[in-house]
Amino acid sequence: MEEMKSNTVPPVPRVGVVVFVLKGKSVLLGRRRSSIGDSTFALPGGHLEFGESFEECGAREVKEETGLELGKAEYLTVTNNLFLEEPKPAHYVTIFLRAVLADPNQVPQNLEPHKCDGWDWYDWDKLPQPLFWPLDKMVVISFC
Repeated sequence: MEEMKSNTVPPVPRVGVVVFVLKGKSVLLGRRRSSIGDSTFALPGGHLEFGESFEECGAREVKEETGLELGKAEYLTVTNNLFLEEPKPAHYVTIFLRAVLADPNQVPQNLEPHKCDGWDWYDWDKLPQPLFWPLDKMVVISFC
């Protein structure tokens, strides 16, 4: 039994980068299709890859998920999130960025339909519910 314990790898925190893509007073959100936060509304984003800057990761993930090209992105904040109640518990450090579109006439596409039900613009003062927990936590921290 002791031998089996030494062969298991303990879970480790992962780093996620998400982007507030802004268009006027609206923000881009999609409904998740995932084992973590299924059916909640979230920002586009994903996992930080080795050697990437936060801005590179955010631009890459937004492009992969929505087809949108971003202008300059800037760091906003970070949250530390434990998902202990999920079917597969996880720990994420989430980096939040803010960016505008390189071309404001771009239209988001749903390029990963197995991960998201689709993308739409939502007024900041009328965000859809429920929000993905890290986003909800960030909104509460920032505006309370």
